[in-house]
Formats: sequence, C-alpha cells, structure tokens
Amino acid sequence: MASNTGNKTKTVVKTEEQVSTPALFKVLMHNDDYTTMEFVIEVLRDIFHKSGTDAEKIMLTIHFQGVGHCGIFPYSIAETKADQVRMRARKAGFPLRCSLEEA
Repeated sequence: MASNTGNKTKTVVKTEEQVSTPALFKVLMHNDDYTTMEFVIEVLRDIFHKSGTDAEKIMLTIHFQGVGHCGIFPYSIAETKADQVRMRARKAGFPLRCSLEEA
C-alpha cells in the first residue's frame, strides 16, 4: 500500500502472523512386575502434579490394564516428563517405562 505525502512516497507492508498451537502428546506409563505401587504414586504426584487420589486411580489403571494415562502436554514437555520418570526409576532400581502417543 503506498500513500503520497507530498514529495515522499511511503510503503507500508502488512504481515499476518500465524500462530499455531503445538501438537499435543499423551504420556503413558506402563506396568511392570518390579516397580512398587508406592513408587508409581510418588512419581505421579511429584512429576505430573497429581493429587493423591488421582495418582492412586492412575496407578490402579496401570496395574490392572497394563498402561495408564498421566497427562497431555506439548511434545517437549511430554518428552521431559517421560525422561524424568525414567531417570528417577533407574536411580531407584526400577524398570518403570513411559511412552508418548500423539493426542
């Protein structure tokens, strides 16, 4: 768009910003025969900020169904939380595993 202001011509460029929301991913925690129920609840409370009641419900789902849903996050946050679970479990001597699934 050009406008004439006397002898000078000004050009104004309009750009449209496109903001897109990042893809979201579910963090899933998997059952194993070694990780204690107490440890799973602790991880759900500390890393995923679940209440005691919610953590216990998720832990029971993991125990009885083999997998439980811990939360939905942008990819980088989901990946970080899954890594935190893995590192904390390894440090405690447990094989607890998390995976990501597109939401």
